[in-house]
Amino acid sequence: MGDVDLAVLSSDLGRALWETFQMSALSLLSALVLGLPLGFLVHLTRGGALLRNRVLHALGGVAVNFVRSLPYVILLILTLPLSTLLTGHTTGPISASVSLSIACIAFYARLVDLSLSEVDKGVLEAARSTGASHWLVVREVLLPEALPGLVRGFTVTAVSLVGYSAMAGVVGGGGVGFLAINYGYYRYETGVMLATVAVLVVIVQGIQTLGDRGAERIDKSR
Repeated sequence: MGDVDLAVLSSDLGRALWETFQMSALSLLSALVLGLPLGFLVHLTRGGALLRNRVLHALGGVAVNFVRSLPYVILLILTLPLSTLLTGHTTGPISASVSLSIACIAFYARLVDLSLSEVDKGVLEAARSTGASHWLVVREVLLPEALPGLVRGFTVTAVSLVGYSAMAGVVGGGGVGFLAINYGYYRYETGVMLATVAVLVVIVQGIQTLGDRGAERIDKSR
């Protein structure tokens, strides 16, 4: 790696990491606050579930599937007016967080639905037979039983988010992905691109390791 590469990394890598952190933190918070309950809503309102409601289930399912069917770059472009309305900017990590949040909410909601579907139906029926309320069954049985899967799903969402954030750099979202594209592709600074790729690999590996360990600990404590 040449002197120019080192100069670029020393001046820009820290800022790019901070921008990636901003995008990731806001998007993952949105996934947790909105994607988790949306996944529960889709699951609990399907036929045969605790709160079966065809209308709510259809609306939730269509919303999730619509967002997930769009390639992220297209979603990013479609949500530019919304990003401008909410943040006052069309570029930068905060603006990019709007489209990233929407993508993560839908992505995690589907994983939540899948995790809840894997819970043993016999356990739920046993809890319902005792006369427990729907809320009590969800809080004391469904959520604890599905928790390891929910953690793994959140980990998958976080890993996917790293790739999404790199694509956000194409339209000025900033972050490590933007650094790789700007210097590695447009300026042919191969050393910078390889360094940013290495950083992204380390970030993804760290997220995956933490998520796996967290899920394993929850499994063992049950």
